[in-house]
Amino acid sequence: MKTALVLSAGGMYGAYQAGAWEVLADVFRPDLVVGASIGAVNGWAIAGGCESAELIDRWLTLEQAAQYRFQAPRHVFGGILNNEPLQRTIQQLHEKFWPRTEFAMIATDLLRLRPRIFTADEITWKHLAASVAIVGIFDQVRIDGRVYSDGGLLSALPLWAAAELGAQKIVALNVLPEAPGVVAKTFVRAMRLMSPFKPAASLDADVFTLAPRELLGKPTEAIYWKKSNASRWIAQGREDAASALDRLKEWACR
Repeated sequence: MKTALVLSAGGMYGAYQAGAWEVLADVFRPDLVVGASIGAVNGWAIAGGCESAELIDRWLTLEQAAQYRFQAPRHVFGGILNNEPLQRTIQQLHEKFWPRTEFAMIATDLLRLRPRIFTADEITWKHLAASVAIVGIFDQVRIDGRVYSDGGLLSALPLWAAAELGAQKIVALNVLPEAPGVVAKTFVRAMRLMSPFKPAASLDADVFTLAPRELLGKPTEAIYWKKSNASRWIAQGREDAASALDRLKEWACR
């Protein structure tokens, strides 16, 4: 039975995933890791054998994501924040790790408004950067002549992709059950209505979901890194995962 770890979009809320994984790593070894947006970045590290302590340390020293500069959009697919320092961090992460576990990530083909699954052998650092490229906020990323955007735009939690890749049991870490803020909710709803992609209402997979009880922070806190927020969300991820361990073990034995 093929098992998967699925990591959602969520920007800086992704620190919660690092805290939860520190607990889950001792009891759950997936055959497949799938991520969208920040979940793709965390997932690349996890699939590449990054120790949970190192992943947490990276989240606690992510000053690059606190120093975005405003910019006038340089083209029609440009963003209002320059995130080149964060892109360099993603590039360094991509260079350090290579998946030891099967890995896939989602980016959105912006003009077609369709998500696309990329597997490990075709993923460059630009693919990871594209998956976190929030429309209108960061520059969209051009790869092989196509413009790619945030992997969580059309489906924040890519359970559908894990099922498509053969997963039958899925542990999902969902830090974004809803878009943060009225503007984001309205925009995301509009994009999903216009998109021909509709994730399946039901899956041929058994899913165990771990998620915070409420939205982790304000919309701006999902974009700008702050050490106190990262520390708090890591701690909450640990606590929620520890509280769910007994249920997870029962679920795994079914």
